[in-house]
Amino acid sequence: MNWLRSPCPALVVDAAGAVHGMNEAAKTLFPQQVSSDWREWQHGESVRVAERTYAAHRVDNGDGSATWWLLDETDLKLERERTALLTRMSSALMTSLNPERCMNVVAELAATHLADEALVIAPQSDHGHPITRCVRGGTPTHELQRIDVEGVVGLSEALRGFPPVPSRWIDPAAAPEWLARDGRSIVVTPLPGHGVPAGALVLVRKDLQFSENEEAFARLFASRAGVAMSAASLFTQQSVITERLTRDLLPPVLRRYEKVELAGRYRAAADSERVGGDFYDVHELPDDELFVVLGDVCGKGLDSAVQTGKVRTALHALLQVVDDHDQMLRALNQALLTTDQSRFITVVVGTVRPVAEGLHLTLTSGGHPPPLVVRTGGTVEPARTRGTLVGILPEIRTTTDEVLLRPGDSCLLYTDGIIEAVGGPLGDEEFGEERLRRALGACGGMPAEALVEHVHMLAANWVGAGVHDDIAVVSITAPRRRSR
Repeated sequence: MNWLRSPCPALVVDAAGAVHGMNEAAKTLFPQQVSSDWREWQHGESVRVAERTYAAHRVDNGDGSATWWLLDETDLKLERERTALLTRMSSALMTSLNPERCMNVVAELAATHLADEALVIAPQSDHGHPITRCVRGGTPTHELQRIDVEGVVGLSEALRGFPPVPSRWIDPAAAPEWLARDGRSIVVTPLPGHGVPAGALVLVRKDLQFSENEEAFARLFASRAGVAMSAASLFTQQSVITERLTRDLLPPVLRRYEKVELAGRYRAAADSERVGGDFYDVHELPDDELFVVLGDVCGKGLDSAVQTGKVRTALHALLQVVDDHDQMLRALNQALLTTDQSRFITVVVGTVRPVAEGLHLTLTSGGHPPPLVVRTGGTVEPARTRGTLVGILPEIRTTTDEVLLRPGDSCLLYTDGIIEAVGGPLGDEEFGEERLRRALGACGGMPAEALVEHVHMLAANWVGAGVHDDIAVVSITAPRRRSR
């Protein structure tokens, strides 16, 4: 009979409920006479026999007897449990893109599910190796430590090896004090990342040895932990690079000079971005003079911000060799035509010179809205300067205006993000230059800082939660004279 030679244990139970026969596999599983436990079996349920798990299936034979087949599902059940555990571990690993917190999660998961103690060691930094240590049931601890990785078998290979090198066993007697103070079984497993090693995982057990299956499961966990640590490290590196580049692209913080008040405000078009196409700069010249520039690069976002960086660098270089506004804008126009004909700019430049009466301003516009002069008494007048766009035509024309600011007077430089801000009561009306002038009429004598803050607030309130362009505004103010 074929069932007698089947590798699957089978028991035949007669109509009286007694075991009538067993095949060879069942006799091996039940070396003694089978107990009456089978009477409690239910068809399809899992039963435990000799430390293994079987699915019990009953087949009626038609003569009152029945055959119980025991399908070994120990490995399948273990694999399902491990798959579910890996899924939960993966979800926990992806909860943070901070490298230190990610290492803490890896160490805590490893100590909870794989070993009595776990160490996560990241590649060396300037101040040593980042190490996170966690014992089962404890809280992870993180530190920077200078260690001799060559003195630990397999550790140096795990930290620098890719593709991943095999796990390595460490003799507890030869383990250094910092690695494992009390361990019977120690294994080092690489943490492979995105094309580079993310670090090494050290698992320590105090009582039991690692089985072959447990070591294989630890490698699966390590592969996922390495990806998570690598992602956190790459994200941090990119964030640092982005922060440094963004810092250079943002307008500078304006300082206050003894004879000139300066203030500026900037807001990118998208709330999710910090940089855009508007910019301003202030450069110091001999004899207490200042060079002020405010401009707007065609477009929005990062591409425009990169172009503003090029324009600001070009203007700074031209300032060293050209002191005439018209010549400077012509040279900038040629530079933009040569390097990038797809983007043009509008710009206004000004030279500020302290005089006995207050401040003497020389203003030149290249296709930009003319600055507005706000007198102490509330009069608002545009500077008489006009010019063509910069970077779109072979030749440009500009006119320069001379303005005297008496104590308390201000000159407001702004981009079209102010006057073209769409919003208002119905949400579809531009703020407009006329509305800006009327608002500035109530700002006579304001300090520079208060003036730019007021204008910025007006535009922000007008737009509300709507879409807006980049916004930049600078105030040049003649300080009021202090009374004796």
